[in-house]
Amino acid sequence: MKIDTSPYRVAEGRPLDLGQHPTRVHPLFTSKGQYQDVLADHTAKLGELQGLLYASGSHSVLLVLQAMDAAGKDGIIKHVMSGLNPQGCEVFSFKQPSAEELRHDFLWRTTCRLPERGRIGIFNRSYYEEVIVVRVHPELLAAQGLPGRAVEEETFWTDRFRSIRELEAHLHRNATCIIKVFLHLSKDEQRKRLLERIDEPGKNWKFSSADVAERARWHDYGQAYEACLAATSTAAAPWHVVPADDKKNARLIVSQILLDTLGRLGLAYPDVDKERRQEMKTIRHEL
Repeated sequence: MKIDTSPYRVAEGRPLDLGQHPTRVHPLFTSKGQYQDVLADHTAKLGELQGLLYASGSHSVLLVLQAMDAAGKDGIIKHVMSGLNPQGCEVFSFKQPSAEELRHDFLWRTTCRLPERGRIGIFNRSYYEEVIVVRVHPELLAAQGLPGRAVEEETFWTDRFRSIRELEAHLHRNATCIIKVFLHLSKDEQRKRLLERIDEPGKNWKFSSADVAERARWHDYGQAYEACLAATSTAAAPWHVVPADDKKNARLIVSQILLDTLGRLGLAYPDVDKERRQEMKTIRHEL
């Protein structure tokens, strides 16, 4: 089953209105069994591609996941990446910066966690928090020790967008493939999921009163995401706005985006020259 992911890609250089992007689309499967079969097929293929990625050692892959609270980032990692070899995959979550991280530029703490060639890195939230959460809560800039005049510049946020674009262009030139996904959740669906975290004992640990406080800034976050995604979606590192009200649909769409992107890398096992083949034949005979 091949899913067309082009409708979810954010065009480069155009304004973005999230209100024009659905949070729910028609189910991509007809039954739970079909969903499980398609997801299993996708995860198996991703596992094969990961093996090629590791063997070739020519590229690295970075998956960036951004979303409002309860949009399903953890579920994407758990279900979509279930077929990967843990030795070739690392997940990093970026929350409140440490004192050491605040003494560096805003891209430093994530740059230290970029995947090496042959590996897949997953950022559960990322450097984009610095142009989303910090933009909604500009008081957080006070802890970053920046000169007052820098923060007061009208171009402060556009300069940060430029820094991100330049970083991603640099990574692209150096064989890091960047896949960026925004899980687009509706406010009603978030309410439902937050209530489930309160009502279901097995989900109580997920609940945070901070999620409710941030929910009150829903409109502000929407504006911050629109500005961010429009300014940083490029041909080399495009954003995808994935409908997230249906978790199963979202997982299938994200897994297809990953398959399409890795498939375009042209990965292959390293060539073995004649001398090496003869060496292996000799060793085989000795064995």
